[in-house]
Amino acid sequence: MRPDIVSTLVLAVVAVVLATLAYLKDPGLPALGVKNGAAMLWFIIPRLVPAIIIAGLLQVLVPQEVVSRYFGRESGWRALLIASLAGVLTPGGPMVTVPFMVALANSGAAMAPLVSYMTSWSLFGMQRIIAWEAPLMGWRFVVVRVVPSLAFPLLAGWLVKLFYQD
Repeated sequence: MRPDIVSTLVLAVVAVVLATLAYLKDPGLPALGVKNGAAMLWFIIPRLVPAIIIAGLLQVLVPQEVVSRYFGRESGWRALLIASLAGVLTPGGPMVTVPFMVALANSGAAMAPLVSYMTSWSLFGMQRIIAWEAPLMGWRFVVVRVVPSLAFPLLAGWLVKLFYQD
């Protein structure tokens, strides 16, 4: 069975189980949950649609040869460094990041730079640091968290390059 179908089925089963639990707690809760979910959906759709269109446009605008040359299987540490820096600088949440990664993967990027990119974005996304961590936890916390983690995106990419064959 295709992985996308499996993940959809798992999510559907979880939704049914949670709806059943909500109903057992209070018969009005499932409707409230659906209303809250729909409100989140209407918040996400206006951001998701342009992000997916941008990802598709990147696939047709950036030549595959360029992506393969700089981020392909033969790329070295430079690709991991660039991907790690790009992860830090990519604005937005997964609605931007994941379609961008799909565009890179479809254009010939190897697994190692993709892992470095996603690891970097997950650890060091500037929008999250500036909007959430620094204001809520302070810059001291940000520095103490970030400095020991700096090697992780490169290490993750290197381990993928070492143990995973594209």
